[in-house]
Parts: sequence; structure tokens; C-alpha cells
Amino acid sequence: MKRAAVIWDMDGVLVDSGEFHYEAWKWLAEHKGRGLTREQFLPTFGMANPDAIAHIFGETPPTETSEMSLLKEAEFRRRLQGRVKALPGADALVRALYAAGHPQAVASSAPHENIRVILAELGLEGCLQALVSGDHVTRGKPNPQVFRLAAERLGVPSIECVVIEDALVGVQAAIRAGMKVYAVTTTRTREELHHADRVVDSLEELRLDDFLLA
Repeated sequence: MKRAAVIWDMDGVLVDSGEFHYEAWKWLAEHKGRGLTREQFLPTFGMANPDAIAHIFGETPPTETSEMSLLKEAEFRRRLQGRVKALPGADALVRALYAAGHPQAVASSAPHENIRVILAELGLEGCLQALVSGDHVTRGKPNPQVFRLAAERLGVPSIECVVIEDALVGVQAAIRAGMKVYAVTTTRTREELHHADRVVDSLEELRLDDFLLA
């Protein structure tokens, strides 16, 4: 049987970074003279920053959107230093897939620097052959561009890829890319993620056999 290429989302899949993102967006909102509740923040999880900014702050000029995004991400990285931990099962699964010869990539809406810093904190850089960030695409999830680019960089067709996601927009993007998708209930419920090929409560439920193609 052929080994699937595995494309990882990062936030909420490899790491539980939701609190750091909330803290950073809340800080930015306060910097702009307004508040931000968790309920207002939650729908933005997995979105590209311009989409998240439009959702939280409303229509914003492109130059201001860019400045706000840079401020938010710098604050995010500042807050996560020394506090990042892999989610249960993530570290072991990435390393097991690498040892078994599966091509792997990260495809995230996050900026490239965030991905680089988090993978360095986790010590997983050497297990991944490609990184695709929000800096590399023109349209964020649920558009499939980020996953298609990851497959292209791995040199495999979409049909041979398995995406691991936690966000609704990520599941939608993987499906639109023509890829199999496993969803983990880090930030959403089973009912919300039911369109995925499989829904798990922890990555510890996944085995190497789950990444073999018929």
C-alpha cells in the first residue's frame, strides 16, 4: 500500500495556541480602544488575518490591515515563547510518520515566522519537508490554495494527501482541494466537523495504518 502525504494544520492541531491567539487579538482590540470576547474571537480561528480583522474590526483599509496583522503576530510570538507544548499525540505521530517515510508539510494560515518559531520550539523542523504559510497564498481557508500548494511542494497529487485539521474553514478547504481530511475536536465539536472523513478527540487515536492508501 502507498503511504499518504500528510499535511498538518498548525494552530489547534500541532499546538494548542488558541489562548495565545486570543490574548494577542484581545491586546490588539484594546490597543484600538475596544474589547474582544472569546465568543467574538472563536469564529476567526483558522482564518487568514485579513479575514479575521474584517470579522473583528469591520471594513479596514489594506494598509491598516497589514499594520494590524504585523502587530498582532509580533504580540502572539512574544506571548508563546517558552510556553508552547505539542498537543497530545502530535509529537509522536509526526515523528512516527517521518520514520515510516511519509512526506509531511505544514499548511497554515499563520505567517511563516510563526510556523518557524513554533516548529523550532517543538523541535520538529526536521520531520517536515515543506512549509506553506499565509504569506505564500493570496486566498485563505476555506479556499483550498494553501493545501494545493503544500501538495505541489511535496510533489504529490491531491488525491494522495491526508490533511489534519481542527477548524471548520480548514476542513472545507481540504475537501475543496480533493484531499482526505481528519479533524480533531480541539476547537470545534464533532457535530460541527462532521464533514471530515474522520473525527477524533485526540491525535492519539490515529495510527500509521490510517495513513496508508488503498
